[in-house]
Parts: sequence; C-alpha cells; structure tokens
Amino acid sequence: QAWFVESGGGKAQPGGSQSLSCTSSRVIFSTTTMAWYRQRPGHERELIAHISDDDRATYTHSVQGRFSISKDNAGNTVYLQMNSLNSEDTATYYCNYYSDNARYLSNWGQGTLVIVSS
Repeated sequence: QAWFVESGGGKAQPGGSQSLSCTSSRVIFSTTTMAWYRQRPGHERELIAHISDDDRATYTHSVQGRFSISKDNAGNTVYLQMNSLNSEDTATYYCNYYSDNARYLSNWGQGTLVIVSS
C-alpha cells in the first residue's frame, strides 16, 4: 500500500489555480513536518513547500506568494493551493516527509500531474 496518495492534478490555465491533496494511511501528519515536492519535465524532484507539526509553513522562492500549504489533522490530509500558475509549474507533484533534498527520501506515491497550458 502506498505511503502517500496525491490527488487534484489536471490541466490549468496560465494564471489559474489548482488545489492538491495528499493523504496517508501510514503516516500521521500532525506529528511530523510534511512537504510538497514537484518534478518538472527534464528536472530533478525538488522541494517546494513544507509545513511543520505546529503549522509553520515555508516555501521556496519559486512558489512564495503563489502557493499555500496547509493541513487538516483530523482528516490526515495535506493540501497545496496553487494560484497564479504559469507554464513553469507544469510538473508531477508529490507529498512526503520533509527533507531539504528529495534524494534522501523513499516511499514516494504516484504523484499528481499538473499541466499549465492555454
């Protein structure tokens, strides 16, 4: 069984929004720092946002001010609200434990693909 299940991807218009969700039946999100990562075509998987067990959110420069990470402890779900999308945001998005280097992580889910295109 997958550790993480991401959903909510699809096609979005430039300037539009998309909301992603991540759930897990094996990890309790309220007890750890969780993160969203993405892998753009031709690039390595990269950290874009993380949220601590006490709900402190941190973002990389590329998404700061446009994306918002949050979580629902009761539902054990982590969200990523993405606004002002552009073509550079086209990627497969994943959630996982926080690490400053995605290479150190395993147990990746299938991810959810977001395509930003007119």
